[in-house]
Formats: sequence, structure tokens, C-alpha cells
Amino acid sequence: MKVRRTIDVEIPSLGKRIRQAREADKRSLAEICRQIPMTTMNWYKIEAEETKALPIETLRRIEEVLGVNFSINFDE
Repeated sequence: MKVRRTIDVEIPSLGKRIRQAREADKRSLAEICRQIPMTTMNWYKIEAEETKALPIETLRRIEEVLGVNFSINFDE
């Protein structure tokens, strides 16, 4: 049997940090989004912090594709 635990953590300015990492990357947003995969519309919502909650798996994929580490960890 599995037990699921969900934790929401507020990370101030995460959207801004993601935008800065994207702007430092030479690839187009369309190319970055294809590698995640995600639509450019969803990406812009993340940068603008209009997304209700960003799944940790998506954040880790963004970090992987952009080659960055936002140092976001959850205490167990």
C-alpha cells in the first residue's frame, strides 16, 4: 500500500530565477520547452508565477534542461 504526502512550499522569486536562467541560455524558448516537454504558454505562466503550484518533477526537469540548480530541497 502506498501513502502519499503532499507539501506546498512558497519559494519567493522562483519565477524570476527561472526566467533569468532561461535568458542566460542560448536556445530558444521553444527548444527548451520541447526538451521538458511543456508549452511556451505554461512556461510563461511559471515565470510570471501565475501557476497555482509547480510540481517538483517539473522543477527538476527545468533545472536539468537549463543546467542549473535552484537549491530547493524539502525537509523530511
